[in-house]
Amino acid sequence: MIRSVGVIVPAHDEQDLLPSCLRSLRRAARALRGMPVHLVVVADACRDRTAEVARHGGAAVVTIGARSVGSARAAGAREVLRRTTHLDPADVWLATTDADTLVPVSWLRQQARLADQGWDAVAGTVRVADWSGYPQRVRAAFHERYGTGGGPHPHVHGANLGFRAVAYLKAGGFPDAPTAEDHALVAALAATGGRMLWTRAVTVATSARREARASNGFSHYLANLEATA
Repeated sequence: MIRSVGVIVPAHDEQDLLPSCLRSLRRAARALRGMPVHLVVVADACRDRTAEVARHGGAAVVTIGARSVGSARAAGAREVLRRTTHLDPADVWLATTDADTLVPVSWLRQQARLADQGWDAVAGTVRVADWSGYPQRVRAAFHERYGTGGGPHPHVHGANLGFRAVAYLKAGGFPDAPTAEDHALVAALAATGGRMLWTRAVTVATSARREARASNGFSHYLANLEATA
């Protein structure tokens, strides 16, 4: 049974969007009704007030200079594991999201419930919070290609991913990679026998900003859609 949850948010110059993200995470943490939640923001090579904003928003802050989302997520996971050394890693759940993302109140509660059903990792979906910066054809192309409805899906997003700490350690953790670190971890989780669930029932709202923080990430995907739609 899950006894503690850690939430990891990598952040590179995210002082503007981070407050809303943290508000949504605090609401999700309260919905766990007393279960300990360790909220960790990893301020990676920041030149703004990201670290200060994170502390003001109730998060513990780890500061690194890697400029690598894989390194940032790994640093956040290490901090959560350090804070939960008194627990069996099988009873600790790690969840990751992004600083430009809003999670629903049920986000952590859903993941904890699925973990208690025996799943070792949960890959959820994303929706775009605001399409105003893109033409209608891009929105239509996204919904056509991404898919909707219930059931499983083929997507992996660091903005909406959760996993049991023991499975994470067995898989070797996040790689030091500037992009696709989420895909690499999920592949390693599956290769080491982790029980993976891809579900559209767990979803988050992310931004459609054009200024990408990670190369070949979601902003890059949307830019490609705009070029080809």
